[in-house]
This record gives sequence, C-alpha cells and structure tokens, in this order.
Amino acid sequence: MIKELVRDDAILSQTCEPATADDAALAQDLLDTMASIDDAVCLAANQIGVPKAVVVYKDDNDETHVMYNPKMLLGLGAFKCDEHCLSHDDAHKVTRFIKIKVSFDELVDGALKQRRRDFTDWEAQMIQHMIDHCRGRLV
Repeated sequence: MIKELVRDDAILSQTCEPATADDAALAQDLLDTMASIDDAVCLAANQIGVPKAVVVYKDDNDETHVMYNPKMLLGLGAFKCDEHCLSHDDAHKVTRFIKIKVSFDELVDGALKQRRRDFTDWEAQMIQHMIDHCRGRLV
C-alpha cells in the first residue's frame, strides 16, 4: 500500500525499534511507496510513520532490496558530500564512507536470516543514509 511521507522531525528523530519477520507487510508498503515516487532510490520505515528498522533501496541495476535491522560495522574512505532526503527540502552536508560493511537481516521463507555484506560507492551512501534514519539521525 502506498503511504504518505512523514516530514515531522519529531517522528523522524526517534530511534527505530528492531524489526521482526512480522514486518513483511511493512516492507511491501515501503517498496510500493518508493515505487510511487519519481526518482526515489531508498526509503526507511520511519519515513512512512512506522518506527521500525526496515529499509528498502534500489541498486545500480534498478533492482529493489529490503534490509531489516541494518547496522554499519565498518566504514573506509570518509568523504563529505551534500545529501538530499525525501523527508526534507534542503540538502545537508554529511560525512559518508566509500566502502562499508553492514550486518542486516533478510526475510527468507518467513524467517529473518542474518547477513553481512560489503557495499561501495552509491549503494554504500544510500545504505548509510537509511541506517541514519533507523538511528533517528536527521539528514
């Protein structure tokens, strides 16, 4: 179901609760909502008003992915950049890493399975942005 985007900093600044396998419908709402927004490439659950650690993003091949409970374990190659967010009008200067290692859960056959993966470049930047959302960090 397509949801309205939240722009309220009081909601967006809350730390998200851990997600469970029962949040599969929330993940689908995120995918549907992201698909409905022109040029959207990532979205976190708190951006649709649900304080759960669930994020979705499009990779370089335009394929969508869902991450439950993402956490950055390592970041290499810090750089500063201007970043935009669907929940805010203005760009903000942030520090990101060119390469990151992330732990996250993936829904497989109705259960969450823990994964670890390295990401680089644009995907790394998007995922860092989404992890910030899960932590209640406003960008």
